[in-house]
Amino acid sequence: MARVAEAVASSESRATDRRDAWWLAPVSVAVGLGVLGLYLFWAAAQNGNFRFENYLSPVYSPEVHPSWWPISPAFLILLPPLFFRTTCYYYRKAYYRAFFWDPPACAVGEPHRNYTGEVKFPFILQNMHRFSFYLAAFWLIFLWYDVFEAFRFASGFGVGLGSLVILASTGTLTLYTLSCHSWRHMVGGKLDCFSCTASARSRHGVWQRVTHLNEHHQLFAWISLFAVTAADVYVRLLAMGVIHDVRLL
Repeated sequence: MARVAEAVASSESRATDRRDAWWLAPVSVAVGLGVLGLYLFWAAAQNGNFRFENYLSPVYSPEVHPSWWPISPAFLILLPPLFFRTTCYYYRKAYYRAFFWDPPACAVGEPHRNYTGEVKFPFILQNMHRFSFYLAAFWLIFLWYDVFEAFRFASGFGVGLGSLVILASTGTLTLYTLSCHSWRHMVGGKLDCFSCTASARSRHGVWQRVTHLNEHHQLFAWISLFAVTAADVYVRLLAMGVIHDVRLL
């Protein structure tokens, strides 16, 4: 990895005077997104072992099986949340740097001579992030229903380890969604004065709370991605009979 870094740093197209390990952050992001992305793609392609009793993997939620869809329904189900993540302001920064080296780090040159920004296809679709937020927020309804089901057993209310895993997945997804810049703008945007009216003051209070969440948007982005992956792994292992669920209550 050090040789790769030296080669990159010495390239004229990526020239820099930095002598620190600037390459470590984009490489780490590339590995993290690559590993988790490949696993979730594999899980979506399986079309099986996504449910165990009252536990449903978030990769397959909501559980639908349209007759007109020829492949795994997960690829259809994941379109809205995938659109939300790929257009997310943080993830755009992350994968632009990690995979496109555009630029790979601050004060480091990039290999692209012509900069077009997000005005050409497919990157112009990034401007639809606000609409993807609406879809992601709507998807949370199904995921919270799955949480409710995860605590409802044949004998009544109960708590299993899987219940907490699915709760963690949906909870972190909710924090990631509600810390979104689009939600922050919807709550407090287009106001010239926060103190002029009672309504504006109320919105300002909500805006401050959402801003606090927004400050941790990057953290929620990664935690929620790990949590969704962990929930699918746990449910899958249960369905395959590899492990047994632990009943806590």
